[in-house]
Amino acid sequence: MEANEKVQEILSDAKKRMEKSVEDLAHALSQIRSGRATPALVEDIRVEVYGQTMPLNQVATINVPEARLITIDVWDKSNLQSVEKAIQKSGRDLNPQNDGTIIRIQMPELTEERRKELVKVAKQKVEDHKVAIRNIRRDANDKLKKLKNEGMSEDDLHHYTDEVQKLTDTYVGKMDAMFKRKEEEILTI
Repeated sequence: MEANEKVQEILSDAKKRMEKSVEDLAHALSQIRSGRATPALVEDIRVEVYGQTMPLNQVATINVPEARLITIDVWDKSNLQSVEKAIQKSGRDLNPQNDGTIIRIQMPELTEERRKELVKVAKQKVEDHKVAIRNIRRDANDKLKKLKNEGMSEDDLHHYTDEVQKLTDTYVGKMDAMFKRKEEEILTI
């Protein structure tokens, strides 16, 4: 494999991994309550049914008929209790009401203090994902330095590490924008 092909492979791999990190952050942020009901708050809660654990969205239909209400229509009504328990144990501060046919989760109004806590949680998730981006940058730069040992010029190495830094800046910028949107969403009453 030619040096240029190796460089392109390194850059392509770094870009893919950074994109995955941004996607993962988007998923993580979607699970943080903002006072608005959204299926993402509950869809991945693990439920014990039929002797195995499954995500809630694989055993029920999740709807948001109103801004502060989530309804969960469990397909097999014999699993209603299991779903209700899983939601209570999820640690997401949700209080499900089971009427025997459907589960309703009323989203309470968030206090200002709770909103600020949620912003901190979101900020921590963003920071964790930024660390992942920086680790990807470091890996890519280490691989490029190995190519320098194989004969790449100092100028080329400098050029390609700049490319990796531009990628890093782009994806960190996307994460900052995602945080800004989530922060506004949480703080908006």
